[in-house]
Amino acid sequence: MEDNELLHARLEKIAALRAAGVDLYPNDIKPQNTTAEIFAQFGNSDSENLSKLRQKFSLAGRLMAVRNFGKAAFIKIQDRRGQIQSYIAKNILSDDAFFIFKKLDIGDIVYISGKLFRTKTNELTIEAEDLRLLSKAIRPLPEKWHGLTDIETRYRQRHLDLISSPKVKEIFYRRSRIIQLIRKFMDEHDFLEVETPMMQPRAGGAIARPFKTHHNALDMDFYLRIAPELYLKRLVTGGLERVYEINRNFRNEGISTFHNPEFTMLEFYWAYTTYEDLMPFTENLFTFIAADLFSGLKFNYQDTQIDLTPPWRRVSVKEALVEMAGMPPTALENQAQALAFARRAGCESKETDSLGKILMAIFDELVEKKLIQPTFVTHYPVAVSPLSRRSATDINLTDRFELYIYGKEIANAFSELNDPGDQRERFLQQLKEREAGDDEAHEMDEDYIRTLEYAMPPTAGEGIGIDRMAMLFTNSASIRDVILFPMLRTRQE
Repeated sequence: MEDNELLHARLEKIAALRAAGVDLYPNDIKPQNTTAEIFAQFGNSDSENLSKLRQKFSLAGRLMAVRNFGKAAFIKIQDRRGQIQSYIAKNILSDDAFFIFKKLDIGDIVYISGKLFRTKTNELTIEAEDLRLLSKAIRPLPEKWHGLTDIETRYRQRHLDLISSPKVKEIFYRRSRIIQLIRKFMDEHDFLEVETPMMQPRAGGAIARPFKTHHNALDMDFYLRIAPELYLKRLVTGGLERVYEINRNFRNEGISTFHNPEFTMLEFYWAYTTYEDLMPFTENLFTFIAADLFSGLKFNYQDTQIDLTPPWRRVSVKEALVEMAGMPPTALENQAQALAFARRAGCESKETDSLGKILMAIFDELVEKKLIQPTFVTHYPVAVSPLSRRSATDINLTDRFELYIYGKEIANAFSELNDPGDQRERFLQQLKEREAGDDEAHEMDEDYIRTLEYAMPPTAGEGIGIDRMAMLFTNSASIRDVILFPMLRTRQE
């Protein structure tokens, strides 16, 4: 039947139920059990032991399957953590309950109660002694109930995706578990969880294009935060020496399998440490999570085994460019040679770009995708690190690392720049780049410089992309698979 015929058939059932005085949306039922509890307690019980039980079980969920034999039927009910079979029989249910059953459709929310038994095929089943309709589904589930295959429908109507695909539901249970474990790890290391503004008068803390909005009462333009960094470092200056935030950030940039304009980050700052201290700390965080999820440090991601066993490889940007991009060492120090190499590699580099920017363009194009196993890439150019402390051995480089796994950046960390004079010069350089047309260049932030003038202790900080971490730990190929409601272009009804 066409969808409108299915809809018409359901509307006829609704009319019959209402004519019989059935409340289609009651609110007086409280199920006492879940499928997970029943299987955990009785999943291994045989028929003899089940027959000795005097306990009745009740649960509520969505009707997902019906095998009808006239005066009897088997149905499948799905709640938040699984499915269970129920046996429906005319000679067991009341006439009113059996009448309701005959008017049910796939997708309805129902309540059943009764005793447990095993069928001839040994399936654990509830023999329904009572059945009630709790919420009538007017619209049929798409593509019956075998799971959505249309990607656009999955992301636009996530409720249908969750109903149809138990594996999707498990992804988000695991994502929630990952965040619980992050909080547990950070709390156990004496970090304080804080909250910082999501609307900021200046877009700071990262190099990115912001979203802009206007506050009517204050008559001021604000930006959705691109990072909480500058506010968190204000807290470190104020004496909160270990702080973290699990935050939502917004960057007005492209959408891809690894980018969503609205995303979740763990960002933390730790006084009296350096970026080198954060490398083993990051290893410990990831292995803490992996050990809980997988009971080990090796797992499969996109048909590749990832091994989180520490210590992870460390390589500098320049070492990686020579080793993995085939760049001659002399070009690492010469802007013209680097530019020529970049253009041969297909990078969109300009003659006005600094050497540091050109090197990173080559890195992004030729090196990133080769970093499959966990790798700390260190010593980024100052030109692309406006908030990082300069290296003591090379003033053109910074004490910074990025963590790469399966060819994608997962984390970014550095020893923080706490010299207000140097910070002002970096901001001024960023302003020049903004005036030259770089919309992502950092703005001047006099208030933050003033904060540094009150002395921020030597500090290291790190941001870890939780969405990308969730992709890794759930074997998801796209960031949209781990965000319940990813950003999509509006579709006209």
